[in-house]
Amino acid sequence: MKKMCIFFGYVIIIMLIASFAGCGSSSKQSSTGEYIDDTVITTKVKSLLAADDFLKSFQISVETYKGTVQLSGFVNSHQAVNRAVEITREVKGVTAVKNDLIVK
Repeated sequence: MKKMCIFFGYVIIIMLIASFAGCGSSSKQSSTGEYIDDTVITTKVKSLLAADDFLKSFQISVETYKGTVQLSGFVNSHQAVNRAVEITREVKGVTAVKNDLIVK
C-alpha cells in the first residue's frame, strides 16, 4: 500500500509538470499527458487484477499505449482470460484490449 501511495504521488507530480510543459504527441510518440493517462490506466488495471480473487494468483503483465491495454502472461483457463479482459474493459480510459494471455 505504501508503494502505491508513493507511486500515485509521483504520478501527480508528473501531471503537474506536464501541465506546464505543453508537450504534444506524434503518431509514434505519446505526449506527457498521454503517457500519464496510460500509466494511470495500467496502474488501475493491475490493481483490479490483483484484487480479484479468481485472478490474483496469476502473473498478468499489463502495458498501455494510447489507451490500448495489452495483457500478457499465462493463466490456467479461458474463464481467467475472459475475466481479465472484462475487468480491463471496465477501466475508464481503456479504448481497446489486446489479449495476449496464454492458457497453459
